[in-house]
Amino acid sequence: MKVTIIAGARPNFMKIAPLMRAIRAAKAAGKNITARLVYTGSDEDKSLEPSLFTDLDMPHPDVYLHVDDTDFFQRMAGILVAFARELEQHPAQIVLVVDDLTPTMACSIVAKKKGIKVAHLVAGTRSFDMDMPKEVNSMITDGLSDYLFT
Repeated sequence: MKVTIIAGARPNFMKIAPLMRAIRAAKAAGKNITARLVYTGSDEDKSLEPSLFTDLDMPHPDVYLHVDDTDFFQRMAGILVAFARELEQHPAQIVLVVDDLTPTMACSIVAKKKGIKVAHLVAGTRSFDMDMPKEVNSMITDGLSDYLFT
């Protein structure tokens, strides 16, 4: 099984780290599983200090999409295009997304358009306030997801 795991912000790595360790252990036990870690930001992101990955006992991302726009629409468009290219070069069977960020929603859309299953970690609505952009992201992602993990 080929899994692509998306991180859109530093806090996502804390949630992803146990999964990365479990996948590493499963692979060491002979299971047919691989994981590719994708960070939608830049490798020059100051919030990703070198000790982060050591402290979490997880690998650095396999690829950085380098989409750092602050404008929602520019960020969304950049992630859609960059992640579509990533999946063309490195196909996956499952794309795992985290939280309620713009990268979460964008990568979910790309995966579904490519016929790939989506797993949403930290799924579910919290406020039901559609005036909150993150709530919209979460509802769209949940609607596209094949697997929901609260």
